[in-house]
Amino acid sequence: MLWEAKPEIDLREQSPISLAFVGDGVFEALVRARLVERTRLVPGRLHAAAVHFVCAKGQCAALERIEPLLTEDEQAVVRRGKNATKATVAKHATPREYRASTAFEALLGWLYLQNRLARIEELFDVVWDALLPSLTAEPPKRREPPANGSARRH
Repeated sequence: MLWEAKPEIDLREQSPISLAFVGDGVFEALVRARLVERTRLVPGRLHAAAVHFVCAKGQCAALERIEPLLTEDEQAVVRRGKNATKATVAKHATPREYRASTAFEALLGWLYLQNRLARIEELFDVVWDALLPSLTAEPPKRREPPANGSARRH
């Protein structure tokens, strides 16, 4: 990972929102690096692919995939993250997805601040393998108007 964390405050005293703040950055860096390391996507497609993983829906799917693999301590962090309150809710996600994404980010932040980088990599590999197939699917084709100019005009 990038740097070794050296928290001066007991992580049990940190709010799940603070842990999620760190976890969001950790997850974004992991996704971006993995996309560049393992795909040949052009820059615009790289961004779209990263958003697919990092958005609330993607993080909710990631949490659902790894939840059965979590230890009791990790599950406790996830519960705290799901119960955390935020002033805002994502426009393109349900409240359940948004709470799950906060929980997922809190878990990554908590692991990162404990320097449990191997565990982050282990969980990220599971997430990557689960969500990657949806990135390789062809995007839906846009419907083009008829070439003969017979499209209705108002």
